[in-house]
Formats: sequence, C-alpha cells, structure tokens
Amino acid sequence: MRFQISKLRLKPMYGLFLAVFLCHFTQLSQAQTILVHGDSLSAGYGINPQESWVALLTQALQPEHEVLNTSISGETTRGGLERLPVLLSSVKPDILILELGANDGLRGFPVTMMQQNLEAMVTMSQNMGASVIVVGTHLPPNFGKRYTEPFFKAFENVALASGSAYLPFLLEGVALEPSLMQSDGLHPTAEAQPIILQNVLPLVQQALTAGG
Repeated sequence: MRFQISKLRLKPMYGLFLAVFLCHFTQLSQAQTILVHGDSLSAGYGINPQESWVALLTQALQPEHEVLNTSISGETTRGGLERLPVLLSSVKPDILILELGANDGLRGFPVTMMQQNLEAMVTMSQNMGASVIVVGTHLPPNFGKRYTEPFFKAFENVALASGSAYLPFLLEGVALEPSLMQSDGLHPTAEAQPIILQNVLPLVQQALTAGG
C-alpha cells in the first residue's frame, strides 16, 4: 500500500518534469541559425556596425535564434563563392541571406558570370539543408539600361530557378532619399538601417516559420 501511495504521488511530479523537458526540447529544436553573406551594405560600411540592419536583425531574433554576419565590404560574388564552402561546413546555417552582386555591377563584371556565381552559392547552400533568401540590388542609372536591366533581372532569375525567397531591392525606401544615404550615394546611413531591416524581416520570419 505504501508503494502504491508513493507511486501515485510521483506521477504528478513526473508529469511536470516531462512537460518542462518537452517544452525545453521544443525550444531548442526550433532555434535556428541565420547566416548573412553579403558586402558593404550588410557589413555596416561607414556606420557603427552595431547600428547596421544585421545587428538590428540580431536584436530582433535573439535569444531564440542566432544571426552570424560574414559580410565583407567590397566583396564580389566570386569572392563570396570562394568563402562559402568553409562557412557552410562550420556554421551549418538553417537560413542563408545572400546579399551579393552590387560590387560585380559597379565593376562592370559580366552579368552571366555574376548569375552563375549566385546560382552556385544557392545550390551549395540548399544542398547543405539551408533555406536561401536572395537579395537583389540596383545600379545607378549612368550604367545604362543595356547593363542595369539584365543585372537586376539576374537576381530574380536565380530565386525563381532555385525556389528561393526573393527580396527585389535591399534599399527599397532608402536609395532615393538623399537624407538616408551617405555622401558617396551608395551606402545607407545609420538612420536608414531600421527601414532596411523592415525590408528583410518579413522574409526571414517566413523562413523561420517554415523551418520551425
């Protein structure tokens, strides 16, 4: 009889322990790692890095999720492609935000080469189990429509062909506002970073929900 009473008393405690354990396990299983692989627009060029949109994304998602930033000012799609295998192997991200190509355009690199590099990075990431968000960009009009139109279209082509999420223009709502751009006309100010975050965040939230 004593054994039976003790057993009955333990059942609620065991149930509580199991519930806490399962809740903790669920939280751990839903935690995801986001890797931002980009250029100066994501590296926080010309501003305090803690004010960049990537830092704001980190603040918005932590502690539930981890955000790692491997963006480098001046990076091209070729450089990003060369660095990516090691990063994927070491980080094993659940989500990759691919924000590269602007420097290819500014240097007049062939659009086909840029698109091939982007495609290779997306395929590599997906093969490692990561969801990809392809981030597009625009070029100044002085580059001419014969170059800028296929350049802009290349990002959409990559996203559609791979089934990736697609953000057409990182600097939407920013690039045409002089007060939100630095003196070089290419890089956003600290004041612009919350706007950029709002451009990116909905796609990140969708990817987190799909992968949770």
